[in-house]
Amino acid sequence: MDLILATKNRGKVAELGRLLKDMDIRVLSMDDMGDLPEVLEDADTFLGNAMKKARTVAEATGIMALADDSGLEVDALDGAPGVRSARFAGAEATDAENNEKLLRKLANIPEGKRSARFRCVMVLYHPSGKWISAEGSCEGTIATVPSGSLGFGYDPVFYVPQSGKTMAQIEPDEKNRISHRGIALRELKKKMPAFLRSVN
Repeated sequence: MDLILATKNRGKVAELGRLLKDMDIRVLSMDDMGDLPEVLEDADTFLGNAMKKARTVAEATGIMALADDSGLEVDALDGAPGVRSARFAGAEATDAENNEKLLRKLANIPEGKRSARFRCVMVLYHPSGKWISAEGSCEGTIATVPSGSLGFGYDPVFYVPQSGKTMAQIEPDEKNRISHRGIALRELKKKMPAFLRSVN
């Protein structure tokens, strides 16, 4: 069975590929499929954006698609950047630019008030129109300076107290165990056998 990961983010493709390797599924990326429609992520919820991506790719290819939308919610910023996490510093912002803007906004926030969480919503969409979803979150705090070279996005500034490291200092297997994306995908995988029976 084929499954397309509805993302062009190579970090996500690598993470999700590792998490799906125990299933009898051939995992494809959008890069494997040639020209696909652009998806404007303009929904106001993670579920809305994940649904748009998964549905668009499944309908364009005729192959089941998995999409996630995830982001960082910082309590001192009233939940921002949230669904705008990838575009926090602008439409074409790099990870470094997003992190710089975040640290500037939190410059006067003391250590005990920098709580945050990564949140992820995943949608598995079948070309028939059937779909399932799952979500996961990971609690942490925002560090004062970036640390680590692993991962992507806000990982260098997201400190995980239970690990004593930023997400960018955590090895991939451990990250997949504790991350919002890993938790969401494990929840989705529990639902997948019944879902796959329903669409075959």
